[in-house]
Amino acid sequence: MTKVLLVEDDERLSTLICKFLSDNHFIVHPMNNGEGLLQEVQKFQPDIVLLDVMLPGDNGFILCKNIRPHYTGPLLFMTAKNDDFDQVLGLEIGADDYIIKPVEPRVLLARINALLRRSHTPVKPASNKEQLIFGKLVIDRSTRTALLNDVNVQLTSHEFDMLWKLAENPSQLVERETLYTELIGREYDGLDRSADVRISRLRKKLQDNAQHPYRIKTIWGKGFFFVADAWES
Repeated sequence: MTKVLLVEDDERLSTLICKFLSDNHFIVHPMNNGEGLLQEVQKFQPDIVLLDVMLPGDNGFILCKNIRPHYTGPLLFMTAKNDDFDQVLGLEIGADDYIIKPVEPRVLLARINALLRRSHTPVKPASNKEQLIFGKLVIDRSTRTALLNDVNVQLTSHEFDMLWKLAENPSQLVERETLYTELIGREYDGLDRSADVRISRLRKKLQDNAQHPYRIKTIWGKGFFFVADAWES
């Protein structure tokens, strides 16, 4: 059974989510604040973390930063703030998706299942290659790791999938709509910035130039372009 770690201080909402997910065959471990969250992640070994943004003590953004070096599975923010800044910030610091409160249980379930599908079913390349090498960058699908200049690049499961999708199509346009349907699990609505934020995170981790990217380029209005010969140094 899939294990869910829920961090939510609203007792009524936490009870509702726990019951609904339990009825749908999930094992749910609830917490009403983030104290000791890292220890619980390491002990419980969740398949997915549901993390409220506004919590007593450390807020969800701080907690996400704290656990991300130790937890690479999917993380979903729940936020009562329908604000682009909050949503983008959450994605930038390591969340895989977000949902706005009040939470509709069936919508939450759909989001969870979409994240779990992407996490448990890695993107498969068109070829049978398990390893892609571009200069000093080595991407290994069998171990789901990436090395740059012989140093391991710490990627979440979803970040690895996005990198692999781009790298298996080197020097070719990968359309934004493709990333949404194949990796994020929903249609692109023209406004959602989830893909752009994940690309931004990848650039930082892969030592690309944030202001003038030369390794993963954005083709405005279309998608993204993995530059095959930009990894020699």
